[in-house]
Amino acid sequence: MKVIIAGAGIGGLTAALCLHEKGIEVEVFESVKEIKPLGVGINTLPHCIRVLTNLGLQEKIAQWAVETSDLVYFNRYGQQFWSEPRGKNAGYKWPQFSLHRGKLQMLLFDECVLRLGEKAIHTNAHLESFEQDSTGVTARFIDKNTGEIRYTTKGDVLIGADGINSEVRAQLYPNEGPPLYSENVLYRGTTFMQPFLNGRSMAMIGSLKQKMVAYPISQPDKDGLVQMNWVANIKEGKSTLKERDWNRQADQQRLVKKYKEWQFDWLDVKTMVEKADAVYEFPMSDRDPLEKWTFGKVSLLGDAAHPMYPIGSNGASQAILDAEYLAESLSQASSIEEALLSYENERRPATGKVVLQNRKKGPDQIMDMMEEWFPQGFEPNEIPHDKLKEVMDNYRKVAGFDKETLNAKK
Repeated sequence: MKVIIAGAGIGGLTAALCLHEKGIEVEVFESVKEIKPLGVGINTLPHCIRVLTNLGLQEKIAQWAVETSDLVYFNRYGQQFWSEPRGKNAGYKWPQFSLHRGKLQMLLFDECVLRLGEKAIHTNAHLESFEQDSTGVTARFIDKNTGEIRYTTKGDVLIGADGINSEVRAQLYPNEGPPLYSENVLYRGTTFMQPFLNGRSMAMIGSLKQKMVAYPISQPDKDGLVQMNWVANIKEGKSTLKERDWNRQADQQRLVKKYKEWQFDWLDVKTMVEKADAVYEFPMSDRDPLEKWTFGKVSLLGDAAHPMYPIGSNGASQAILDAEYLAESLSQASSIEEALLSYENERRPATGKVVLQNRKKGPDQIMDMMEEWFPQGFEPNEIPHDKLKEVMDNYRKVAGFDKETLNAKK
C-alpha cells in the first residue's frame, strides 16, 4: 500500500511517521519551496504527546520544550480565579509541552527524512488536481508560482493534510467558500524576558473581549531569560483581514496602547508586548464541521478536515490524534475504503465536537463568566469554584484528554 500525503505540516508529517511505523509506504508533498521553522508557540496536550512518545520523540522534544506545570486564569485586573495542574503534575502518564511550532515541525521533518528517506519528501509541490479509479489515486503537483507540473504520482490513498485552505477539501467541496471569520483577531509574538509565576505556568488573562495568553517556550538562558510566547485576542468586529497568514505583521504600538493598563505585580503585559521583536496578526477563523471527509480512496486530516479556533490547546493536538488513528485503520482494515471510513467514523465526530465547543469559547468561557459576574473584580470567597470546575472538566472530556480514559491507553 502507498499513501500520498498533501501537506508537510505537523499533521501530515506525523501521519507519515505513524504510517511508516506500520510498514506502509508514504510520499509527502509540500507546497512551499523550503520548510522553515515558522510560527510561534503552541501547547501540546498529554493525549498527543502519547502519540509522539510512541514514535520515540518525547525525549528529543523535552530537550528544548518547556514541560507545562499548571494553567492559571486571571481577570483583567490580574486577580487569579482558577488554577489547575497540567500534564504529569496532574497525574497524566505523559507531559504537556509548551514549544515553538516551527521547531516541532522541523523535528518531525528531520525524522521523516531519516526514517522514510529524502526521496519520500517533496517540496515546491502544490496539489493541482487528483482523480481516482478502481486502481488507485493519481495526483498532480505543480510549482505554485509558475504553474509548471512538478510531479504526477499514483498511490492507493490520498490524504489532504494541506491546512485550512486545503486544495483537497476544495476539490471535494468546490462550493464551500472561504473560512468563517469570528470577528476576533489574534496578535502573536515572542519576547525574551524573565519568567513569571513558577517559570513553567501557562497564564490566561482577561475575557474574550480582550484576552492575553502567555507561556514560556524555551529553557532559561544564562541570564535567566526565556522566550515567552504570547497571544492577544481582541474582538475587533469587522476586519479587512481575510486569510490566516502566520507571517503578516501588525501595528505593534497600537497593541501596546490596548494593553497599557495591564501591568501586574507578577507580569507586565504592556512591556512584554512592547519588547517583542515583531507582532503578527490574523483573523481567528474556522470552518463548519463536515458531514463527510472520505470519498473513496481520498480523505482529510488536521486543519484540512477540522480547522478550529486556537482555544484549549487543541489545533495541533487533534491533527496528531488524526495521524495515529489513520495509520491504525489503514494497517488493520480489509480494504482501503473500509479503513478510511473507520478513521472518519472515529475522528470526524470527535473533532466536530471540539470545533463547536471552541466556538462556544471552550474552557475559556470561564473568563467571560467571571467578567460578567464580577466586572469590577472580586473577593477570594466570591469565586464559584464548582461552576468553573464543571466547565473545565467538560472540556477535557469533549477534547479527549480526561485523565482516567487517557491513562488507560498505551
